[in-house]
Amino acid sequence: MARNLEQIWTIRAALVWTSRDFESHGISSPRLDAELLISRALGLDRVGLYTDLERPLHGSELSRIRELVLRRRRYEPVAYILGQKEFYGRVFEVTPDVLIPRPDTETLIDRVLDVFAIEHSGRVLDLGTGSGAIAVTLAAERPGALVDATDISSEALEIAKRNAKKHSVEARVAFYHGDLFEPLSKKKQSGNKSTGENELLYDVIVSNPPYIAADQWERLSLEIRRYEPEVALRGGDDGCDFYRRLRSTAVEWLAPGGSLMLEVGKGQAALVIDTLRADSRFEETACYKDFSGIERVVGARKRVTAR
Repeated sequence: MARNLEQIWTIRAALVWTSRDFESHGISSPRLDAELLISRALGLDRVGLYTDLERPLHGSELSRIRELVLRRRRYEPVAYILGQKEFYGRVFEVTPDVLIPRPDTETLIDRVLDVFAIEHSGRVLDLGTGSGAIAVTLAAERPGALVDATDISSEALEIAKRNAKKHSVEARVAFYHGDLFEPLSKKKQSGNKSTGENELLYDVIVSNPPYIAADQWERLSLEIRRYEPEVALRGGDDGCDFYRRLRSTAVEWLAPGGSLMLEVGKGQAALVIDTLRADSRFEETACYKDFSGIERVVGARKRVTAR
């Protein structure tokens, strides 16, 4: 923001200038980002911003706005600057230790809720939980559900735990540190003999795993490549490494008739479906489109009886 001692900066002027500045830097949502950052700098919500557009800004307010503008100019995601992101109608804490929840993943939530009836009191497993957005949302939407969640990042799990507490589901969401099913295997091995086999199985296993293929990495925006955790993004040469790992193990953790629901990248649905169909213990394999018409979720059921 230019320093001009003769100009009186109002909220309106700051919004216009910041929006144009972001547009000139190729930022995809310049007006929205300007509104969110200026609102944060002034301690207002967006409604409050527009009810006081002609108010002059003080020097300290302009300094706070400049600081946030400079961070966004370096393509730092707005969600990380604000420290939060809305997902499925709830606000989640986010930091660079976790992926930013995206609207695409709400399709995954919708599909899980379709197969997990509201009166159901079963068990759900979220693999690679990150911020906990999926696990916490499912627990909040299905009050009878018990949710386990794993992640290889201990830093991510701390954020997920805070999000579970924030949304009052911490008593029904358990977090485990480790790679995919590894911490659950340890839990099973250390369990007492009175634990029934069915108590170690899940009605739904859900995951939004890393699925960026090697040749797609450089095509991602600077916001993603510079700031979001690479370990949560890269999925091997073709982007499907984790789907192959999940297929070979997930079926062992599903109750008969249980569902596996996976988010997939654009153009990956057919390959992931073929991967799951290679295991005859799965049936009813299907894909579902997101709000943009992209095949975003692949689902399958474990057969009730062996084939």
